[in-house]
Amino acid sequence: MIKIKRSYEPAYEDDGFRILVDKLWPRGVSKDKANLNLWMKEIAPSDDLRKWFAHDPGKWEEFQNKYKKELKGKKKYITRIKEIEKENSTITLVYSAKDKDHNNAIVLENVLNKL
Repeated sequence: MIKIKRSYEPAYEDDGFRILVDKLWPRGVSKDKANLNLWMKEIAPSDDLRKWFAHDPGKWEEFQNKYKKELKGKKKYITRIKEIEKENSTITLVYSAKDKDHNNAIVLENVLNKL
């Protein structure tokens, strides 16, 4: 099972294996509070894509397409996340964006669930 959760929300045991999927560390969150098992910054959108998107909901559809295209070149990281899911049954993709409806973790979760 794959869940997604904002890095500013409390970590719970039922989150399972927690993976930060952002390139940048969440502002103001300590390592203890983040309670992460892995920081996979390599799976995050490129700097250019992240800056272009700037969490603008008007760019959401195009962002999803561009990020999915980037993910095709990151198969080893996708495979690793799927392995971690098999090993732990539950993983949580942790992200920092304020917008819970338009962020890279949603796109990544959709890609992972289609495999």
